[in-house]
Order: sequence, then structure tokens, then C-alpha cells
Amino acid sequence: MFSGEYSHAIDKKGRLIIPSRFREILTERYEEKFIMTKGLDTCLLLYPADEWNELEKKMKEVSTVTNPSARAFKRFMIAGAIECTVDKQGRIMIPSNLRVYAQITRDVVITGNLEKVEIWAKERWQEYWKASKPIEELAREIGEDVKL
Repeated sequence: MFSGEYSHAIDKKGRLIIPSRFREILTERYEEKFIMTKGLDTCLLLYPADEWNELEKKMKEVSTVTNPSARAFKRFMIAGAIECTVDKQGRIMIPSNLRVYAQITRDVVITGNLEKVEIWAKERWQEYWKASKPIEELAREIGEDVKL
């Protein structure tokens, strides 16, 4: 699974180097492609294709006929989703619409989050943690759901 925090810069063509450890995980456990989409908190999400397929199955089970929130959430996740592969230099291309959504201009933070990877504009990542509750408070709110 993906873990760790890495700082990189996006180039002028919108390409981003994927950390070598994440590339190793891809080649060892998954097909060498990601599905990239918009994430919550104004970041981007990268799912290995197998993990994305599992997420799609779960989303298909959610009824959207009478639930406008479910329809909106599905649209949010699926409409922005694109398939991307890692090139020979270890980079992926981030389309301009996703860069705009995530407010990415140059410096990014790439974080592992178990089954997926998150891509944040460096400034957004810093703002997120400044605005977040203290980690001790978050741990108390999670309570027994997570045993550390």
C-alpha cells in the first residue's frame, strides 16, 4: 500500500514525477496505470486501476434515482476521472482541468493514503494542516474505530 509524503514540482507541460517507491508498488502489485480524479479537500486522487475498479463497484451499488447527493458525488468522482500511465521518466501528465481544480501551479506534495495516492498543491497542503484540528483531537474523535 502507499505511504509517505514527497515534494516535487510539476513541469511546464503539466507532468509530475511519481515517487520511485510508488512506482515500485505499481509494478509489483498492479498494472502500471492509474485513474486520476478530483478528490475531496481540493486535491487529486490517483487510484491503481484495480483499486479504481473496486471503487466503481461500490459506487454502482449506491442508488442515484432518488438521491441527488449520490448523483452529485458520482458525477464529481467520475466526470473528472482519466486513465494515466507512468512514462519512461517516471512521470504522469496532469490535465489542465485537474490542475485548475487542485490549484496546482508548480510545487506539489504527493502523499500515500493506503490504496491511493493524493496530489496536493503545496500551498493547499499547508493550509489544510493549519486549518485542521490538532491530531490528538482527531484521534479522540475517531476513538475505537482505529486502534493505534
